[in-house]
Amino acid sequence: MSKLGVANKFVDVSDYGRPVATLIAKALKNTRVTAIHVTLLFGISGILAIVFMSKAQFWLAGFFLILKSILDAADGQLARVKNEPSYGGRYLDSIFDSFLNLALIFSIAVYTGTNTGLALLAYMCMQTQGTVYNYYHVIFRHTTDGEITSQIFEDQVPEAYVGESQASVNVLFKLFRMLYRPFDELVYALDPRAQYATVFPKWFMFLVSFYGLGFQLLLMAVFMAAGWIGFIIPFFIGYSVLIPVFVAIRRLYLQ
Repeated sequence: MSKLGVANKFVDVSDYGRPVATLIAKALKNTRVTAIHVTLLFGISGILAIVFMSKAQFWLAGFFLILKSILDAADGQLARVKNEPSYGGRYLDSIFDSFLNLALIFSIAVYTGTNTGLALLAYMCMQTQGTVYNYYHVIFRHTTDGEITSQIFEDQVPEAYVGESQASVNVLFKLFRMLYRPFDELVYALDPRAQYATVFPKWFMFLVSFYGLGFQLLLMAVFMAAGWIGFIIPFFIGYSVLIPVFVAIRRLYLQ
């Protein structure tokens, strides 16, 4: 199962790990392994990437970044094939992403001797880019009868699914909101009428997918493997130049 129906799938460069993630989900479908277990594994993979990066073992760091992206896709895929949707899992996934991105950027800053302020700016830029992708992707899913566990506006605690704790969902939602609210509100302020758009062509979603977290981590892995680790932080700051371009395309041409 996918987040999108067959007719609405587009080339998503951020979702390159989906084929392997699908195989992992199928292999685990009839086991006791849950989507939360896989989420924990991608957290461990992200931590290993940071550890190897700090030891200048950049190929291994890049490998674990890409593995993290694959497992990040596999947890949701497993939840779908088991028909076990979970708001707690959805929020935990995003919380791990935020903390791992922050730790990764600051570890790179320490290794390269980059100013802390620039590292924080790079993290904020990276999060904003990912939010642009998620904002348009969630709207696209909602308008094409895709998966709707993620909401366009995550401003209210959802009712827990059967089998998960409402108390856990409440806590994870509050932490999720604390981490993502500033970025959600910024992107919404840039394009508040996107939710009413009647046209979201696949070519636009393809372009926006270059801001997806999977592709961001792939870029980091490539930079590390090429020995360009010192360029990662300035790159992600400059990479934000595409944000107004995507917003302008949506607002001016995709009504």
